[in-house]
Parts: sequence; structure tokens; C-alpha cells
Amino acid sequence: MKILHTADWHLGKRLDRFSRLEEQASVMNEIIGIADEEKVDLILIAGDLFDNFTPGVEAVELFYKTLKRLSQNGKRPVIAISGNHDSANLINAPDPLARECGIILIGHPKAEIIPFGTEYFKILNSKEGFIELEIKNLDFPVRILHTPYANEVRLKEYFGENKEEEINKVLSQTWKELADEFCDNSGVNLLTAHLYMNKKGSEILEEPEGEKPIKIGNADLIFSDSIPDQIQYTALGHLHGFQNIGTKDKPVVYSSSPLCYSFSEAGQTKYVSIIEAEPGKAVTYEKKALKNGRVLVRKTFTSVEESVQWLKENPNTFIELTLESETFLTADERRLMYQSHGGIVYLIPKINNQELSEQKPNEINLNQNIESLFKDYFKSKNGGQEANEELMNLFNEILNA
Repeated sequence: MKILHTADWHLGKRLDRFSRLEEQASVMNEIIGIADEEKVDLILIAGDLFDNFTPGVEAVELFYKTLKRLSQNGKRPVIAISGNHDSANLINAPDPLARECGIILIGHPKAEIIPFGTEYFKILNSKEGFIELEIKNLDFPVRILHTPYANEVRLKEYFGENKEEEINKVLSQTWKELADEFCDNSGVNLLTAHLYMNKKGSEILEEPEGEKPIKIGNADLIFSDSIPDQIQYTALGHLHGFQNIGTKDKPVVYSSSPLCYSFSEAGQTKYVSIIEAEPGKAVTYEKKALKNGRVLVRKTFTSVEESVQWLKENPNTFIELTLESETFLTADERRLMYQSHGGIVYLIPKINNQELSEQKPNEINLNQNIESLFKDYFKSKNGGQEANEELMNLFNEILNA
């Protein structure tokens, strides 16, 4: 069978003042196209479906339309779990209606899905945190352990007060019990979760810039050795870069977000994971690159002219632009840059002599004239930056008034 794994859609997310909804609609179309072209049998979406607990109407509409198309109007099962950006109750709410379209929405970590069936698949077994599917045209069952994100309150509710000690132990025990009961070699065995997971002893993986953090110290760090041996592929969500923290034979994969959502992700290629699986054998997977969406770029320039030229040559980007100079940008220079490009998210002036200015004693000669005092005061408050001619003219205008 073939499975498509995606995660971290963050529908409705903005980049500062810029909406990303149009880009999100394009990349959703691209994911649907990949699923259809690859003729996948099952879709797994590993959390952070929306960017916040109360997504806008357009984001919700895009979500439901995308799921319906991914499910091919009920012919292909789609399983979506909630992440730390999602309201578990909002994700759960349309589940009874979604099932009519072959979509299973799971908001809570200990959710038990009431068995149901469609013309194309049915749930054979269900338990808290587990479902077993029979899919038309497959001669073996598909078992899925599912663990959506749990907030602090639910972690204590489910795992007790000693969360730091308990979470790995409880998850490991829960997953093992389910796997031992249901996951033999006669079916395909999968785990999907929205967690901060890493290999024990590995370098700490950085959470994306602007992402609501899951990891606080090591309290919420789940180790991949908690995954039962029977599991052939683990579909994770939360980290936005594609990576396998498992092994070649038993992948534990963050599939990445579909778009670059912060400048810490600038230059990243985004992917979905296409898995080929059969009972009792190691899976293979391929990361399929996504091509839609504007590129995020961090650039540094030393002149306004140089920056304007680059901006005009690269219109389809979002940019964090740093301009190194001796003085503040004038209003006309700022206006020129913004008129040259519609995607300047941040414009950051930077002083070339910052280090030198910090080494000088912070002393000001109070016997100077008022104009010189203002210049020294301005430099002391702005990291050594010189007041430009436009600013000094304004100062003198105020002084003379």
C-alpha cells in the first residue's frame, strides 16, 4: 500500500502583516495532486492543522475542502490529528459528518473512535489511541496508533502530576500494550503523533521560530525508543523541517510544514512523505518536494541602490532585509525600497561601526552647543548611529520654532 504523510499546515497563518492563505490554497492543491498521482491508499496529517484555536472562516473552509478532495469524496481514508496550535474540541466537532466523507478527525490523546464503515473502508477495531482499518482492494488490515498533542492540563489528567517522569513511561507503556494486542505481522502497523520527539543522546532539535513551544527544558521531550518494535513507520508533526530521527528500516519522520513560515526556515525545501508498506517488511519512503509558495530570504546589503536592484529582480519573495550603513535611512530611501518590492517583511538598519562605538567611553561633553549635544545624545541612544541630514534639519526646525 501507499501512504501520504503531511503535517503542520498552519492554515490561516500570517507572516507579520502578510496573509499566506492564497499560497496555502496553492500548496494544498499540490498535495492533493501528489496524492492522486501517487495513487495513495491512506492520508495521515500529523497535527497543527490550523495556526490558532480560533481560525478564520477562510482557513476553515480551505481545510474542509482540502480534506474532502484528499478523501476523493469518501473513497480514500484521511486521518488528521490535532497539534499544539489546534483546539482539540474544534477538530473533534465535525467528526460525525466528516466520517461520511471517509475523514477521521482526532482531537484528544485518549480518543476512542466509534467504529463505522463506508463503501470503501471500515474500522475493524477501536480502542483509546488506536484504530484498525480494512481498506477496499487491500488484502490486509492497517493499524494506527494515534497520539494528538495534549496541553499541560490534559497531560496531568492523563499522565499524573509527575509529568516530567511519567510522560515517556506512560506513552511507552500505552503504545506497547496497544501494539502487543493488535499489531502482528499480518497487517501494516503505523504510529502518528504530534510531539516533540528525538533520538536519545542526539543533539537537541530546534523548534521553529514563532512556533508555540512544546519543549520546556526536557519535560516534554519524548524519546524515539518509546516506539514499539511492531511499528513500521512513525508519522510525526511539530518540527517544520523534513527529517528522519529513526532508522532506514523503521523511519520516524517529521514530514515538514508545506510552506516556510518564518525566516528561520528561509531556504528550506518543503516536502510530503510517500510511504510504501506491506505486512511484515520494512517500509520504504520518498520525500516529495513541494514547489508552491513564496520563497523566504534573509539578505544583507551595504547600499540602498544595491538593495533596490535585488528587490526588483526577485519580486516573488518575502524578505528580511538588513541594510548596513553609517546613518539612519531617510524617509525617501525607505519609501524607495518599499516601492521596489511588495514583500519586505522586516527592514533592519545596522550600524557598521557598532562594535567600535560600544568600545568608546560613554562620555558626552556638556559644554558643546545644542546641535552637537543632540548629535552625541542621538549616537548614545542608537548604538553609535549618526543622525542623518534630514533628522538634523528637523531638529533645527523644531529648535528655531
